[in-house]
Amino acid sequence: MSNLMRRDPLREMMSLRSAMDRLFDNAFYGPAWGWEPLDNELALDVAETEDEYLVKASLPGINPDDLDISISGKTLTIKGEVKADEEKEGTHYHLRERRYGSFARSLTLPTSVQSDKVQAKYEAGLLTLHLPKTEEVKPRRIAVSKGDTPRMLEGKAKEVAQKN
Repeated sequence: MSNLMRRDPLREMMSLRSAMDRLFDNAFYGPAWGWEPLDNELALDVAETEDEYLVKASLPGINPDDLDISISGKTLTIKGEVKADEEKEGTHYHLRERRYGSFARSLTLPTSVQSDKVQAKYEAGLLTLHLPKTEEVKPRRIAVSKGDTPRMLEGKAKEVAQKN
């Protein structure tokens, strides 16, 4: 005997929806082997104090001489290059995930900085930048003097003669 199946429009719709989801996933994101995550983007931490911005960038394995740091207006740009190891003859890699090549990252700071007083330090794969704020944007405390109690000034209203 053959089994008869009752028609279920909801199941048919869900099947169509699954097919459409797969179609759009492949169209926008591509197949798994072709999709490249943003791992090559430079990881940054940016903090702010009253006097400066503090930027930290993870740059493991890079030579500090291969870094180019510039400030133009409010834009900070960090460029560099990670050089590839020379391959030795007879070496066969089982896994090769480290990236090589040039990179660049720019970010816009909320306010201007004193570009001539920027300090950069590279230690153990961590680049630390101290970007002092300009004097105009630093918060200023305004002192309020404690004087005598304000006195009420008395005045007489002038009578204005109206000419008819």
